[in-house]
Amino acid sequence: MQRRGFLTLALTASAAMALAGCGFHLRGFDTPGLTVDELALAGTDSDLARLVEERLASVDIRVHDNAPLVLNLGPETFRERQTSVLDSGPQEHEMSLSVPFSVQRRSDGAYRLSERHLEVSTRFTVSDDNLLAQDDLREEARQELRQEALRRLFDRLRSLDP
Repeated sequence: MQRRGFLTLALTASAAMALAGCGFHLRGFDTPGLTVDELALAGTDSDLARLVEERLASVDIRVHDNAPLVLNLGPETFRERQTSVLDSGPQEHEMSLSVPFSVQRRSDGAYRLSERHLEVSTRFTVSDDNLLAQDDLREEARQELRQEALRRLFDRLRSLDP
């Protein structure tokens, strides 16, 4: 039994060393944060806008109306489609979220990031056996999409220089 444990440990260690040796690193780990100190939010009042504001506050970026840069967030657009062929039994659904955004300077109105669209999607399975859980699955998928859109938005905002 000890031999199997030793082999598992040795294989895991050698795989980690091989990945580290080739320059592998986890995405988003040990990357610099946003380079702006303050930002204004404009656009629709949505759940994603509230998440963005909370996340900005958590990374010590002041959100106020007189900030030199304005993040314009458009409305969230959810689309859902059934990807499975049959109408009975478990049904596969795909839900996608699209949100337009842009960043502009307040002083002259110039766009630092012209209007772009964040588009993310996820799949989930709905069963006729549990009709009560369908709404919960859809809401869970919406929350997951918002979190992924938030992550991608912050990845794009990292490219801004102060």
